[in-house]
Amino acid sequence: THDGLPGYEANKQSRYIEAAVNGIVIACLYAPNGNPQPGPKFQYKLAWHARLEAHAEQLLDTGLPVVLAGDYNIVPEPRDIYATRSYDDNALVQPESRAAFAALIDQGWTDALRKVFPREERLYTFWDYRRNRWPRDAGLRLDHILLSKKLARKLKGAGIDREVRGGENPSDHAPVWMELR
Repeated sequence: THDGLPGYEANKQSRYIEAAVNGIVIACLYAPNGNPQPGPKFQYKLAWHARLEAHAEQLLDTGLPVVLAGDYNIVPEPRDIYATRSYDDNALVQPESRAAFAALIDQGWTDALRKVFPREERLYTFWDYRRNRWPRDAGLRLDHILLSKKLARKLKGAGIDREVRGGENPSDHAPVWMELR
C-alpha cells in the first residue's frame, strides 16, 4: 500500500513499507538512528518520527487491524537498556526520542512485548558487537511491534529469539515476534 512513509515521498531512504496481507495492514520500518546528536541527523530522526506519528494516527482512525513493526532506534524506558552511562549522549535514549515513542503509545498503540512481559527488566533486542556486550548481556531494546486496538485484543504471545544473536556471523539484532489468536 506504501513503499515509503506517506507525506515524505521526496525522501529516498528506504525506511518504511506497508502492505495489506489477509485483512491486516502490516508496516515494517527502520527508523533513523539520529547520531550524532545534537545535529542534523538527530533533527532528521525527530522529523521522521513526527511523520510516522501522523501516519500512525491515520491508520488507527481507519479502525483496521494494523501492525507497526521494526527497528525504531529508540530505547523507550531506562529498563530497556543495561546499566551504563556510555549511551547518555546517544540519540537512542534522549528525552525527545523517548517522547516520540511514547506519543505512539499515547495514540492507542500497544507495545506487544510489554503487553506480554509488563514487569520484565531485560527485554533486549540489540547487542553491540563492541566491548563484549553480547556475552555480558549488555543489550538494548530497539525493535518493537506495535499493535492497533483491534489486534491488541488478539495478542496471544510475543518474544525475542535471543539465541539467533548468539549464532555464527549474527546480526547485532535478534528477531522480535508476536502471535495472534
